[in-house]
Amino acid sequence: MSDDELKAEYASRYDEILAPLASRIGDFLANTVKGLPRVDRVSARAKSPDRFMAKAMKEIDGVRKYTRPLTQIQDQVGARVITFYLDDVAAASARVEEYFRPIEARAVIPDSESEFGYVGKHYILAVPEDVYPEDEESVRRMPKFFELQVKTLFQHAWSEAGHDLAYKPATPLSSLQKRQLAFTAAQAWGADQIFDALSRELLAPPNQ
Repeated sequence: MSDDELKAEYASRYDEILAPLASRIGDFLANTVKGLPRVDRVSARAKSPDRFMAKAMKEIDGVRKYTRPLTQIQDQVGARVITFYLDDVAAASARVEEYFRPIEARAVIPDSESEFGYVGKHYILAVPEDVYPEDEESVRRMPKFFELQVKTLFQHAWSEAGHDLAYKPATPLSSLQKRQLAFTAAQAWGADQIFDALSRELLAPPNQ
């Protein structure tokens, strides 16, 4: 399949299958975490054709990373559960693991204790049959997995702003700019720690 054919096929799937599937996954997730305190938002969206193609065309040492991008790229649908505090991430993650089948689960943290950067809980989950399309042809063409990120508000805000600044600049970051980004990551990490400690002290039931 040529790149033009791949883009046309994905664009067709995006409109006919992926966007509606993302909406149903978002609703299913919202019902899954319903009743948990301090869940700020639940969302799901399909990867746009341009972003899909950018990922599909990635190369490692001159060789395409994906030989079958329509089946190998697992975040064609991406979802997020955003919570207030760190303890709420744990509660939402536990609820997700009750109702979904995790293919992969990992906590994303910086490599060193002296570093600050992107943090979050990532899952690759099987798409539940409850949200499958009704016709067999759409089921055949849909992805069988989706990506879920569970993060706090501070983790989410930093990752959204930091991604644009760190990965999409017109020129490489200077040493000072890298330090400035690391400083903002440290502030977000610190805010999460303080708010989580305060929530345990101030929001815990009286007898605890």
